[in-house]
Amino acid sequence: MQLVVARVGRAHGIKGEVTVEVRTDEPELRLSPGAVLLTDPASTGPLTIEAGRVHSGRLLLRFEGVRDRSAAEALRNTLLIADVDPEEMPEGEDEYYDHQLMDLDVVLADGTEVGRITEITHLPSQDLFIVERPDGTELMIPFVEEIVTDIDLEKQQAVIDPPPGLIDDRAEIVSSRDEDSARDSSEDAPEGAREGASGDASGDKDSSGDAGA
Repeated sequence: MQLVVARVGRAHGIKGEVTVEVRTDEPELRLSPGAVLLTDPASTGPLTIEAGRVHSGRLLLRFEGVRDRSAAEALRNTLLIADVDPEEMPEGEDEYYDHQLMDLDVVLADGTEVGRITEITHLPSQDLFIVERPDGTELMIPFVEEIVTDIDLEKQQAVIDPPPGLIDDRAEIVSSRDEDSARDSSEDAPEGAREGASGDASGDKDSSGDAGA
């Protein structure tokens, strides 16, 4: 299986180095010296990484045969692609590659269908599942263990325990609208009718008091 692991940025210096936009959680594995990567467009590759280093928080790579700034600049915007065994798993426990999570069915603990994972978004603070619901709308589910309680690759399921409002927000909106509608109806009622209701309530209290005596 082929996965995009980086995109080449601008040239750095005059000796053929390039900046790269990393698109893998394992750059030390996918973008290490000696790695041979396919490219998009294919005509610019394959490329073999000769050396790499971090400079000012960015990864710099140098490829075999790329010796000057002009050759490095010619690679700009090239996608770097790794050939990955689809059965391969990350080294860390409870970690997964994006392609293993794509298209998983998202369900609640009782089996209720929520939707299907169509995209994984990587943010600085956390990863998000983009989930398409049966009605075509989308949800964003944080990929954290408090919410995603189980990933079962054999069943092709992701089990979630969502906090209130995460997946039933529309129901809450409808409920809120119903309450607003009821309140508006009450406010629009004739003043006498409202006072009559209040008076009846007051009478009930008096009756209760008499019974207590």
